[in-house]
Parts: sequence; structure tokens; C-alpha cells
Amino acid sequence: MLSTSDFLTYTQWSGLFVILCVVATGISFLFKWGFRFRLVGATGFMVVLTVGLFALSLVPITRTTIPGAARFTTVYDGGSTLATIVVAPTVTESQLTATLQQAASDLFSPGRLGRGREEMLIRARTMVHVKDGLSQPLYLGEIRRSLNDSSAEALPVKLYPENLAKISKINQASKAS
Repeated sequence: MLSTSDFLTYTQWSGLFVILCVVATGISFLFKWGFRFRLVGATGFMVVLTVGLFALSLVPITRTTIPGAARFTTVYDGGSTLATIVVAPTVTESQLTATLQQAASDLFSPGRLGRGREEMLIRARTMVHVKDGLSQPLYLGEIRRSLNDSSAEALPVKLYPENLAKISKINQASKAS
């Protein structure tokens, strides 16, 4: 993944190319070349591209990786204060805690609609197959995430031990048969 210093280097090279485009555009107007207006467009495009690269060099594009987190899929995210993820039914308590923290990190966005609330709720669920042809969603835990503070370290994780016990019984029963 590219770092901010990489984008700063690309910005410098792009800035040099913009200067070259400006000089070429000036010369084309001086000698009244037929394609001078095309050079104006190319120069404008390069200026916009350079500004975009500069913006990317200011904002770090890093993704926090929580060790021990299991794979998850976001199944509901309305862009406001509630999101739901799905995890495998074989997830353990420690994996679920790490996965909820990973989801809280991944789903943070300063553009979320708070609607008067200061935090968002991310719930983790799994699908349990009760019998053939019948599945039931089972919520395993939740985490609350600040909508304002991106550096919130202590995120409260709430697990539902009775539901975790249900999936461990189902997993043991499926291994036995």
C-alpha cells in the first residue's frame, strides 16, 4: 500500500510535469500552434491531478489490523449509527472480540450521520442451522464506536455468552455426527 511519503514524491514529479506543461503551453501561444488549446486542457488536468496527489500526501491512508480478528462481512450499514456484520459460526470469544474491534476500525467514517447520537453500534451475528431448511440469525456481540473521535482506543465490547454457548453446542453436535 502506498504511504503518504510516496504520494509526496509523486506530487513533486507531477508538479515538475505541470511546470513543463505550462512552459509548453506558453510557447504554443507564442508561436500560435494549432493545438495550443489542447495543451491548456492537458495543463489544467495535470494541475488537478497534482492537487489530488498533494491531498493524498497529507492524509494518512492506513488501515489498522487487529491481531486475531476473523473474517467478516458487512450485511447492513445504513451510513448512520447502526451496522451489522456476519461472522462464521465457528468463531471463538477472543476472535469475536478482535473481529468487532476490527469492524469498528474499518467502518469508522467522519461522514456518518449521527442523528443526535455520539456513537455507532456494530453488531455481530452468525447464521445457525437449526434443522434442515431452517436457519436462524444469532447475535453474538456488539461494540460501540465514537462517531467523532477516530483515535478512540478503549472500545467497549459486549459479548452474549448464552449465544456463544449455543453455537459451541451446535458446533460440537455437528462434529460428533
